[in-house]
Amino acid sequence: MKFDDEPVPGHPLPILPGHVSPGRFERLLRAGGFAVTTELAPPDSADPDEVYRRARVFDGYVDAINATDGSGANCHMSSIGVCALLTRVGYAPIMQISCRDRNRIAIQGDILGAAAMGVCNLLCLTGDGVQAGDHPQAQPVFDLDSVSLLDIAHTLRDEHRFQSGRKITFAPRMFLGAAENPCAPPLDWRPLRLAKKIAAGAQFIQTQYCFDIARLRQFMTRIEQLGLIDQVFLLVGVGPLRSAKAAEWMRAHVPGLYIPDSVLERLDGAEDQAREGRNLCVDLIQEIRTIRGVHGVHVMAFRQEEAVAEVIDRSQVLAGRVPWYPARDAAPQTLGAGS
Repeated sequence: MKFDDEPVPGHPLPILPGHVSPGRFERLLRAGGFAVTTELAPPDSADPDEVYRRARVFDGYVDAINATDGSGANCHMSSIGVCALLTRVGYAPIMQISCRDRNRIAIQGDILGAAAMGVCNLLCLTGDGVQAGDHPQAQPVFDLDSVSLLDIAHTLRDEHRFQSGRKITFAPRMFLGAAENPCAPPLDWRPLRLAKKIAAGAQFIQTQYCFDIARLRQFMTRIEQLGLIDQVFLLVGVGPLRSAKAAEWMRAHVPGLYIPDSVLERLDGAEDQAREGRNLCVDLIQEIRTIRGVHGVHVMAFRQEEAVAEVIDRSQVLAGRVPWYPARDAAPQTLGAGS
């Protein structure tokens, strides 16, 4: 078995006191580090080299990589498959599970399977409706939602049993996360939903894009009033916008995404809009890192993955720290009975 903290195959790492997983991502957050995560767009392919090529653009700049699970209800390589590949060379993947496509039997099996392959981090999502994607004729499942999925994952890990009550012999050692959206209406409801996810077992949160710092500060103030600010590690979603036109399209078509008019005006007035989009992302990161209760940023740069390194470097958010990355000549390890 190989965990994300091992550069070479070996025995599972011990779990530190107060931790639930042996992974680097959890250890960094609990040590007080400001974490950087990103998303890897899974390929429309069965070629593992495509996964490795996509991951390498983040080397030395991110602490963990989300493998999306049918994002936007579109079909790609599975999250569990991408995560299994990434663990072979020591990346710290965050497996996403969407409740749209599988029932609780399949989901619990996937959690155990991922944990057996060394995946240490799990992000629990309800998922987009099938009408949004490339298979609108598919039958949605939604046997669970993000809150009930968190509860099931928590039960597997901490109570060593399936939801049915049947015991398991070795529990998945996973750091549990969920998503939130601080900037989209109804604003008063968002902190209350976060409270439900924390109660169900969420230990880290990755948010939707936050382009409005005032709304984010209001959200953080409210969760502090609710006594939640020290109960969860919160990573705020950011990302470079390619142009005012692209931002306008995202605002109209991405559910729950709020982009203020001031952002579009800033991009529209720039001579090089793509460059200004990266400048904006740097500015947001530098301001976000000063907000109490924020423990990192989640950089989403779909089809602009090469911009992540520049944005992180210019923001100086790592403060000289270099996240782990695999040796260039590291060969993927084949998982076998003795791994």
